[in-house]
Amino acid sequence: MPARPTPPRSLPAPRPRIGLLGIMQPLYDTMLPGITDHQAAYAEQVAGALSDTADWTVAPPVRGREDAEQAVRELENADLDGVLVVMLTYGPSLRVTGALTRTRLPLALANIQPDPSVTPEWDMADMTYNQGIHGAQDTANALVRADRPFEVISGDWRSPEFADRVDRWARAARAAMSLRHLKVGLFGYPMNGMGDARVDETALLRSIGPEVEVIAPGALHRTTLDLDEKDVADLMAWEDDTFDVDPRLSGEEREDHARMQLGIEQLLTERGCHAYSTHFDAIGEDGRFARLPMAAASTLMAQGYGFAGEGDVLAATVVRAAHTLIGDAHFTEMYAMDFPSDSILMSHMGEGNWRVARDDEPPRLIKRTLDIGGLADPPTIVFRYRTGPATLASLVALGGERFRLVVSEGEVIDAPPLPALEMPYGQFRPDTGVRACTEAWLRAGGTHHMAMTTGHRAHDWQALCALTGIEYVRV
Repeated sequence: MPARPTPPRSLPAPRPRIGLLGIMQPLYDTMLPGITDHQAAYAEQVAGALSDTADWTVAPPVRGREDAEQAVRELENADLDGVLVVMLTYGPSLRVTGALTRTRLPLALANIQPDPSVTPEWDMADMTYNQGIHGAQDTANALVRADRPFEVISGDWRSPEFADRVDRWARAARAAMSLRHLKVGLFGYPMNGMGDARVDETALLRSIGPEVEVIAPGALHRTTLDLDEKDVADLMAWEDDTFDVDPRLSGEEREDHARMQLGIEQLLTERGCHAYSTHFDAIGEDGRFARLPMAAASTLMAQGYGFAGEGDVLAATVVRAAHTLIGDAHFTEMYAMDFPSDSILMSHMGEGNWRVARDDEPPRLIKRTLDIGGLADPPTIVFRYRTGPATLASLVALGGERFRLVVSEGEVIDAPPLPALEMPYGQFRPDTGVRACTEAWLRAGGTHHMAMTTGHRAHDWQALCALTGIEYVRV
C-alpha cells in the first residue's frame, strides 16, 4: 500500500454543484425574434458571474411544462445540490409548478434582471428582457401555496452582495443534500442516562436524512488486528512531523492508539459513514481494548468526519453538517462559566479538532491520565482554541419529526492558559453575554454537546435550517 499522505493544513470543502433553470415562454418569439437565444446567453452570463460560488450546470431555457419536466429531471440526474431558478422573462407558474414542487433538490428563486436600472433609452424589447420580477411573483406564489420551501435572493446579479448570498444558499443546499445521504456510525450504544442525546432514529431519517449504523466494538477490535504494519508506522511518523510528541509516550501506547484510529477509519469507510460516535463505557466494557480512542477522534475530525462523544448521534450529525456548510468543525461542550471575563470554558473529555488550534502553539500529543472507562492512559492531542470570532450550534430533538438548531455567535478570547487541563480547550464569550446566552440556550433546550466553527456563521446555519425544516433559534 502507498504511504499514508500527510493531511493538508486546511480541508477545502467540496464546491456546491448547482443547476441554473431559466424560465420564459414562447409568447414573445414573434414580437422579438431571437429572444430565446438572447436570454439563454443572459443565463450563461449569470452562471459565469457566479463561478466562484459553485460549479454550474445551465439548463436550456424552459418555455413550457414539458421543457420544465425534462430540465428538472436532467438536473436531478446530474446529482446536483440545488437549483437556482431565474426568470428570463415572465413565465406562467403553472407550467413549472409540478416540476418545481416535486423535485428533491433545494430551490432558490433569483429575483434578478439583465439590467440593473431603468433608463430613458429603454424600449419594449428592454421591458421584455427585464420583466422577470412578475414571473418570480407568480412562481413564488405557486411554491408558497404548495408549501414548498425555497429561498429568495434579490439584487444586481453582478454585485458581490448577490454572489455572497448565492454562496451561502449554495453551501446550505450542499449541506442539506449531504445530510440526506449521511450515515452516522455508532460504536456500541449511547451513554445511559444522557437524555439530550437521545433521538428517534427513524424520525431523524425521515425529517433530516441521517441513518444510524450501529457498529459492534468487536468489529473494531478485529479490524485493529488485521491492519498493515506499514500503515501503522506511517501514521506514527506523520504524528511525529505534525505534533509536539510527549517523550513519555511508549511505543506500545502509540501503536495501540494508531491501530484504533486506523481501525475506526477503515470501518467508517467500509460502512459509508462520514460521522461517528463512541462511548467510553461501550469501549471499556468490551474487555479487549487497552485504552480509549481520544487522539483518533481529534485527527478524524481534522480529516472531515463528524464526531461526538458518548454515543451522541445528534451532535455527530451537527459536527458533520458544520464541516460541509462551513469547514473545520469542532466537537465541544460548555464546561464552566467564567463570569469575570463573561466567557464560558469550552472543552470535552479529550477530543477536539486540532485544526482550530492557536497558530502560535503547536498541538501536543501527550501521555495523559484518564480514569473514565477504567482503561489505561489514552494518548491525547492537547491544544488551545484559536482566538477570534466563533459560532456554536446544537441540534435538538423535540419529539416526532421536530428538530431545532440553537445557535450562538461570539468569540474565543485570549484567556490565560490552564496548564493542568489536559484536554483541548478555549473560552468562548457569547455576543449576548454569558447570562443571556445560557439562559436562552436552556430555555430553547440546547444540548450539552455542540459543534463549534470559527467565524460568525449564524446566517449560514439559518440558511441550512430554511432548507431542511429545522427550527432555527439564535441565543
